[in-house]
Amino acid sequence: MAVASVSRSIVKKVLAVETPEGAGALVRRSIGSMTLRNLSPFLMLGEYIPFLSSKYHLGDSQGFPDHPHRGQATVTYMLEGTSRHEDSAGHKGTIETGGVQWMCAGKGIIHAEMPVHEEGLPDPKGMQLWIDLPKEHKMVDPSYQELGPNEIPSAYPEGPEGPVKIKVISGKSHGVESPVRHLGGCWYFHLSFSKKGTTVFQDIPEGWTAFIYIWKGSVIVGNDSLPAESFHTLVLSANEGETGVKMISGDDDTHFILVAGEPLNQTIQKTLMDYQMGKNGFEKAHSWQSEIGKQ
Repeated sequence: MAVASVSRSIVKKVLAVETPEGAGALVRRSIGSMTLRNLSPFLMLGEYIPFLSSKYHLGDSQGFPDHPHRGQATVTYMLEGTSRHEDSAGHKGTIETGGVQWMCAGKGIIHAEMPVHEEGLPDPKGMQLWIDLPKEHKMVDPSYQELGPNEIPSAYPEGPEGPVKIKVISGKSHGVESPVRHLGGCWYFHLSFSKKGTTVFQDIPEGWTAFIYIWKGSVIVGNDSLPAESFHTLVLSANEGETGVKMISGDDDTHFILVAGEPLNQTIQKTLMDYQMGKNGFEKAHSWQSEIGKQ
């Protein structure tokens, strides 16, 4: 007998406020801010948006120079433009528009991420999510899973010519599964709707923490009557018997991510202190410098 589709609902709505960060960067942050600090296993969510500080010029390095990561995964998803990255283990490359980098920092790594601002190229815009790792995976060697824009599979609940497309960055949606394997449970989808009033139901494992972040258009969740607007993070309920979430586009050309993960509720490591002291995985902290961070 088929299981009834019972939708989650919105339990908290947080506006992502524009905040200067890094070197001349501007980020809309919600998870990890004072208004949404604890949402295990998610540690931080930020939308990097095009911005040129008055003290920077086109072609300058603007972004996130050398900084530490440990005991977490960072998921960088480029919506527009490109971003370069480099780390203390010798890994470097470029994330293209529509591509994703899923980095497992494990026991510790120093990382630099610099969105590319160059004349003739689209302004860089992207999402970055930090996910806590289960205790047994916190001390593994750093690793990467990277998918170009044509390597991320898509689901079409109403067919390829229908009004909704779901990019399956990780997890499963409508019979489509991503090749990304997260150390711990995490599903990550980019939903795009071409028409207002389109309805989709997405299954989510019971008990997992789940949220939606909207950057274009609006969406109605569950049995709500009014849509939630752009730049809001919507924390969803996780009650027994809720099998997923019903979503209805509130506008034409609506875009948002839906993310769900198994809660861990662990104590966060003292990463910054170890980085400053050059120990416990950050022995290169005072001797290594990225090339892209110096340009």
